[in-house]
Amino acid sequence: MLRVVLLMLASLISAHVAAASSLAAPKVIKVSPRIYALLGPIGLPSPKNQGYMVNSTLILGDTGAILIDTGFSDEVGAHLGKAVAKLTKLPVKVIINTHHHGDHTLGNAAFPDAKVISTVMARELLVKTGPEWLQILESSVGRKFPNTRVVPATDVYANNARHDVVIDGVKMNFWAPDAAHTLGDMMIWLPDDQVLVAGDILVNQTTPNFRDGVVKRWVDTLAEVKTVPAKTIIPGHGPLMKPTDAAAMHARMAALYAGVEAGYKAGLTDSEIRKKLDLSAWKPLHEFDAHMGGNINKTYLEIEASNF
Repeated sequence: MLRVVLLMLASLISAHVAAASSLAAPKVIKVSPRIYALLGPIGLPSPKNQGYMVNSTLILGDTGAILIDTGFSDEVGAHLGKAVAKLTKLPVKVIINTHHHGDHTLGNAAFPDAKVISTVMARELLVKTGPEWLQILESSVGRKFPNTRVVPATDVYANNARHDVVIDGVKMNFWAPDAAHTLGDMMIWLPDDQVLVAGDILVNQTTPNFRDGVVKRWVDTLAEVKTVPAKTIIPGHGPLMKPTDAAAMHARMAALYAGVEAGYKAGLTDSEIRKKLDLSAWKPLHEFDAHMGGNINKTYLEIEASNF
């Protein structure tokens, strides 16, 4: 009996090792002398990608490395840690989470010695919803992640504010709108490098998910992004962006909001509005079918609530 149990455990360990080793390598792009974008695959969590479907950013400080967003599991976090180790001998001393969603935060568990930073609201939402995100991952991938756990921020910054900070010799501005993709978003502006790390406020070549967003405020925030003198924008998902790409996303979202609002004021239901909307700019994007129906419904409900 003991032999059977040991064989089962060995099989499970082998399966976990095999799954972790099958993760796609991040596409590494050197954005500036001290900033690297680690671009993950585009897609929803699945057995194929094992939940690795997010962008991360590596910043080299004076004495340590700073990693922005850590992936969907301890395995993805460790995978990113190995990629970091190929680029620098500096240890990862600081983790920054752009928002609470599990695909950006559950990899924190792979960096037990790092300080974790987020907004106040992102920390609260991660503590509240982290177990749900782990369930989503395990259901989507089809296996358990026993070593993945919620590791919330140790250092937090207020929402609806901008904070000038210096971390390990690197000047940053933490830009935390009151709401956008989530209620706890934070973008990281690196003025000396003219790089904006945007989290999921900006995504490229894929359809944003409005589920936890405040759509009107998100559109307003994207309008503000256009005033930032960024040379490079690192989005939460998809290839690197230029300011023109960010402006195009703003235009798509502003037009969508205006179209749903016009339909609501004309007395149409959300399903009727969808039939009348011009979605030609959205259809080429990844995950259009997965997200667009819910996005229109979310926008409709938000507009409906604002008119009461």
